[in-house]
Amino acid sequence: MTKPPRIPRSRPLLRDDSEPIQSKPIRKRDKAQPALPLDLMPRRVEPALAVLKQKPPSGDHWSWEIKWDGYRLAIHAEPAGIRILTRGGYDWTNRFPGVEEAARALGPASMIIDGEGVVLDEQGRSNFNALQKALGADGRRSGNLTAANAIFMAFDLLYLDGHDLREEPYGTRRHLLEETLRDFEGAIRLSQEIDADPAVLLDHACKLGLEGIVGKNRYSRYRSGKTGDWIKIKCVQSESFLIVGYEPSSEAWGGFRALLLGAYKGRDLVYVGSVGTGFKEREAIRLRAMMDKLPWRRKAPPVVYEGTRRATWVQPTLIAEIDLRQWTPDMKLRHASYKGLRERQDNGDVYRLSDE
Repeated sequence: MTKPPRIPRSRPLLRDDSEPIQSKPIRKRDKAQPALPLDLMPRRVEPALAVLKQKPPSGDHWSWEIKWDGYRLAIHAEPAGIRILTRGGYDWTNRFPGVEEAARALGPASMIIDGEGVVLDEQGRSNFNALQKALGADGRRSGNLTAANAIFMAFDLLYLDGHDLREEPYGTRRHLLEETLRDFEGAIRLSQEIDADPAVLLDHACKLGLEGIVGKNRYSRYRSGKTGDWIKIKCVQSESFLIVGYEPSSEAWGGFRALLLGAYKGRDLVYVGSVGTGFKEREAIRLRAMMDKLPWRRKAPPVVYEGTRRATWVQPTLIAEIDLRQWTPDMKLRHASYKGLRERQDNGDVYRLSDE
């Protein structure tokens, strides 16, 4: 007996009848089935910091690049928009409009890029004073001032499209950052890795008037704070200190002979010496006016002070960037020169002495 033809189990997608074509209902995900390994994007990442060294270490596991002189920033490109955070966690998105626009142009990818906000001079060197003036940190009201010509020098990638990269080695993160910024033109630029002997690189950097060089362990994961995975060697040491007072003078510009400075040691603020050079007349006058407008001044110093010079003590809120050549054995500044003011909003850069 001949078998009847077998009816196919699946029906053709297109049929001649007039019934509407409907897709199969979407089933709910089986909770026993593993989900895609996506990581939540952190709201903020405490930055990795470079430890100051006097000379470059040996070994081929170090990656070297130029040290940029500006403000440490992190770009958060999120579905809700762009955030540009300072080292201290303040949102400065509106103060770097060019960088924000460039971050939007990078595309729909969600990411966190670590880098430095700088203003470049005609030779392509980062100019800290120019950045200060753009942001109003030189004494002008800074509420609506922006660094429209600022560039973001990117040097690490912490998060990309649902993946937290902080546990990946630096070499992997660097490769992904290079791929992300490949052929991109805008206010976000890659801080170039330089394949050269670090001693020779440092010598060239100093001759060109650059800040110094930075080395990063290629095999290290991203760890916040000073861990030794990142190191810096400076041509001239430049650090930030709180202004705790000044030595009055009727003859000097601005009416003061020197600024008295403090740094943190543990939770305490300690006196680290004074600076009396590097002031231009206009800035000295502005600086004195700012100190006179602080909420209060008092006779008792905010630090332990054993000096004999007459001093006017001020609330320690203004942050001075200071170039220095050396430290004395009792941890006081030697051959110091005033460089400028840092933003009072972001005190994450204030120098910390070792607790030892």
